[in-house]
Amino acid sequence: MSILKFWIAGLITTVAAIGVSVPSWALPLSPGDRLRLFVAGEEEIPEAERFSATYEVNLDGYIKFPYLDPIAAAGREVSEIEQDLVKALLEGGFFQPDFLKVSIQLFEWAPIQVTVGGAVFEPGRVLINDTDSKGRDLPASIATVSGDYPPERYLTFAILTAGGIKPNANIEQVRLVRGEQEQVIDLSGVFSGSPVEDIPLIAGDQIIVPTRELPQYYLARPSQLTPSTIPVFLSNLTNPNNGRELRIQEVEYGSRLSQAVIAASCVGGTETTNADRRALLLQTDRTTGETLAIERSVEDLVKKPNDEQVNPVLMPRDSVACYDSTVTNVKSIFDFIGDIFNPIRIIKDIFIP
Repeated sequence: MSILKFWIAGLITTVAAIGVSVPSWALPLSPGDRLRLFVAGEEEIPEAERFSATYEVNLDGYIKFPYLDPIAAAGREVSEIEQDLVKALLEGGFFQPDFLKVSIQLFEWAPIQVTVGGAVFEPGRVLINDTDSKGRDLPASIATVSGDYPPERYLTFAILTAGGIKPNANIEQVRLVRGEQEQVIDLSGVFSGSPVEDIPLIAGDQIIVPTRELPQYYLARPSQLTPSTIPVFLSNLTNPNNGRELRIQEVEYGSRLSQAVIAASCVGGTETTNADRRALLLQTDRTTGETLAIERSVEDLVKKPNDEQVNPVLMPRDSVACYDSTVTNVKSIFDFIGDIFNPIRIIKDIFIP
């Protein structure tokens, strides 16, 4: 008997858990979305008097059909609009119930603006699904294509558009706020390979990526939530007045300081002159404006490539500069003295490439 009670209690708990699960949103409409309405039997009616046409959700979130009151569309699904339209047409006496056949199909998804905050590289308002219109300038009689898949109107793409997540992002507790509703989404499957519920967005949605106290560097790799490559400023100057060695390099996201040092040609060469070279990493938080300077021995970077304290992960728009060794600096001093006593060499350097 006790076993039966335990089983029933467990069943009730399971049902209750299912009943209070957070609802998932389908792909709802936003201002600017375009729908194609087909009403059967209108072929013999003059085109100017037909209900069949292409309609667009207005800025106020409503669709205006001829002779009818506006129908709310923003935040709702196409099937709901179709039901409201059928009801309005019947109540208005435009069609008999037995002869009314209506079909509303999605023709084109519009670009929308959402806000992204928290542990992302470029927080703020972003425009997503900013694609060229496939039929906005076509007459209604021609623009009959229906159906559209907007991969850029989903949660993961909005986060990526905001620069992607930082290594200290809590991707298991991403918050999506829509009006008075809020949903918490676990996006860890983007990195683990487990299923991910990628939520479709509407205009005005707010996304908040919580911040962890400590960074998780396994997040620093190309993914749906992070950039494939990042720009890094590299400088390797023996003579600081020569700007030819300053450049912007695109590196794979997740690369470390040692890889930038190699890309800047700071590693290798004669051991006597180059073994004591040093590298300087400048990281600026674009949100706070705070700049962090990290100096490392090139030799340490080569010997301890897996030490995160010695060899940190590069972030977007980091700056890496290489300093010459003591031997090279002494050589530069003697070269400078030689230039003073031999000005002809300076003239050659200026006029002879």
